[in-house]
Amino acid sequence: MNSIEIRELTKEYGRTRAVDRLTFDVLPGRVTGFLGPNGAGKSTTMRLLLGLDRVTSGTATIDGSRFTDLPDPLHRVGALLDAQSAHGGRTARDHLRFLAAGNRIPTRRVEEVLEQAGIASAAKRRIKTFSLGMRQRLGIAAALLGDPGVLLLDEPTNGLDPEGIIWIRELMRDLAAEGRTVLVSSHLMSETAALADHLVVLGRGKLLADTSVEEFIDARSTPRVRLRTSDPIRMRSALAGDGFEMVSAEDGRWTVDGIQAEQLGDLAAREGIPVLELSDERASLEQAYLELTSEHAQFTATR
Repeated sequence: MNSIEIRELTKEYGRTRAVDRLTFDVLPGRVTGFLGPNGAGKSTTMRLLLGLDRVTSGTATIDGSRFTDLPDPLHRVGALLDAQSAHGGRTARDHLRFLAAGNRIPTRRVEEVLEQAGIASAAKRRIKTFSLGMRQRLGIAAALLGDPGVLLLDEPTNGLDPEGIIWIRELMRDLAAEGRTVLVSSHLMSETAALADHLVVLGRGKLLADTSVEEFIDARSTPRVRLRTSDPIRMRSALAGDGFEMVSAEDGRWTVDGIQAEQLGDLAAREGIPVLELSDERASLEQAYLELTSEHAQFTATR
């Protein structure tokens, strides 16, 4: 397995506790979204896992081993934490060749990941001429260079155009389907909803949630049905008889709280009331996330 194990992980900077006794696993075969407000401890946790910062207490391991103890670590773990870190004076190809040579990775992998990241045509250009999106693609190519079983990506869609966002989404899902462990930190809820199977949510260094996307949303959604009927008077009366209130919405539709579409459909069929449209409404991932993290945001603007 290529699981990530975080156990009672704590990191303090002076009197500030950036990570506070975190415990969770990131498992292979799925994309795990790593969420939390600014200052929640996501990037710090990734840095601790990669040995870039010293742990105050607890452990952060891959299959029980610290990253710094892994032989040939780029063959086990690929990471994109800062797309701006590559030396601007090098070409994209030379940057990857340098990484390959230092990690006993065949040179042919350089050309493969340049193609995979869609920047083969820019392989001879100096990195300082790259746009942010191209730097992101180069960073992802570097993360894939050792064909690792574990991927850690911090804001991988930053600077990408729509085509690039679709590409990274499909790439992450394909890698997870191959049995790899994929941990993706992002502030884009729409992209996380489209990409992730599982969520780990932090707030002020503490673990707030460790659950599937579906369970996360369902736990923060009040059952609500949206419907359209040609006989709203009878429908309102039938619902009132079961203790539900039908409220007018836009475009001739109605909403009913506290009931599910299947239950309302059964009621309408029993009463012989025609239903033209019927669907359950759920909170979006963004709404569920904001509800959970509203009291944990370090920086908030006034309205």
